[in-house]
Amino acid sequence: MVIITLQRDKCIGCNYCYELAPERFRMSKKDGKSVLLKAIDKKGFHTLKDPDHSIADNCERAAKACPVNIITVKEI
Repeated sequence: MVIITLQRDKCIGCNYCYELAPERFRMSKKDGKSVLLKAIDKKGFHTLKDPDHSIADNCERAAKACPVNIITVKEI
């Protein structure tokens, strides 16, 4: 299981997450911030649990590239 978390409120709209993991991230046309696809929002933390471990590498690259460190990726 891969757990990806995005703190969307702190997003600055740099677009790195979308460039590195377009299968899981999009940029909102409304406010220019990142959107974690199919995530559940709970108090500003958008979380996606996915059994597909193949997404982990790209999402980890996106997390490392994020200049405000608002993306976390855990594999369990």
